[in-house]
Amino acid sequence: MLSKVSKIGMVHVAGAPYEVGYLIGVAGRDATQEIVTQTDAWHEITGPSHRNTVEQLAQYTRARFPEIWAEIEGLAAGLGLPVQSVFAWNCRGDLISAGGEGCTTVVMPGEPTTIAHNEDGMPSLNGHCFMADVQMDSAASYLAFCYPGSLPGHTFAINNLGIYQAVNNLRIRSTTIEMPRMVLGRAVLGCTTLESAVDLLRTDNRSGGFHFTLGQASQPAPLSIEFGGGQCHVAPITAGFAHANHALSLFESNDRQLITDSSAARQQRADALIHQGELNCEDIVRDKTDGHLPILRSDPLDPDGENTLATAVMQISGTAIVWSVYEQSGKRPVHAGRILASE
Repeated sequence: MLSKVSKIGMVHVAGAPYEVGYLIGVAGRDATQEIVTQTDAWHEITGPSHRNTVEQLAQYTRARFPEIWAEIEGLAAGLGLPVQSVFAWNCRGDLISAGGEGCTTVVMPGEPTTIAHNEDGMPSLNGHCFMADVQMDSAASYLAFCYPGSLPGHTFAINNLGIYQAVNNLRIRSTTIEMPRMVLGRAVLGCTTLESAVDLLRTDNRSGGFHFTLGQASQPAPLSIEFGGGQCHVAPITAGFAHANHALSLFESNDRQLITDSSAARQQRADALIHQGELNCEDIVRDKTDGHLPILRSDPLDPDGENTLATAVMQISGTAIVWSVYEQSGKRPVHAGRILASE
């Protein structure tokens, strides 16, 4: 049952992959059917022009990650939609490079390490996304921000082994793909060690593009990982760092990606604020100094068609992760907690 104490609800689910997928689907059913399926993006992505590619991606997903495929089948059942369409929607960033869900992440390593992340997506979904507290029967349990109709693992999340992720979209231009990037994000969320998560992304990256701020409680520093298009770049974050949804290190030139004006402006502004050294992570991701292309995005006419739907703050110290989630422009968290990484 989806609990709505704020615009960002909370759902508690447990079970095997199909059951978990089903319950997450139910939580997002109304918004998916009434909003998502009515968009031009849904009709393009689920249409006939991508059908062969989607089937190839489905075959690879079933073979490589059968438990995630079962979760997708459950998700579709919970949504009351065909599994082929739901799976295609979860391949949206692989099929088209100009998709939404931009996001900005700012990291300040230290004791504690602090990560602030703006989750930016379709303005029409403001108030329809939710947190999922998921207890898996035979895999890592986790807490994740979820879009209606989508797998967890491509926004911000923490699992019970202390692995944390904050994910940004990379708009990589057309490339041969074998694995949906959102399936990889869900697979990372199921990893038990940071090393296994990094190995996964270094090995299985013929996908659309993502940037992960990825780490594990008790590890010395989070990592900046850009991957997609058959490439992967991994680097430790040892000083103040920002990422505003375009690749900074993955490619030798920018010909292979689309950098929107908003993405470039957010990166430039966040870098400048970090260099000034006067603000914390939370203040930086709430910055609206640039009235046209701000870091915190609330304009319904945003040029990328994206608004900040939630802001997450994670503080990592030893084996503990203290987390909080804010509504757009909110000053007080609507959800908060502490996760102690299990052995």
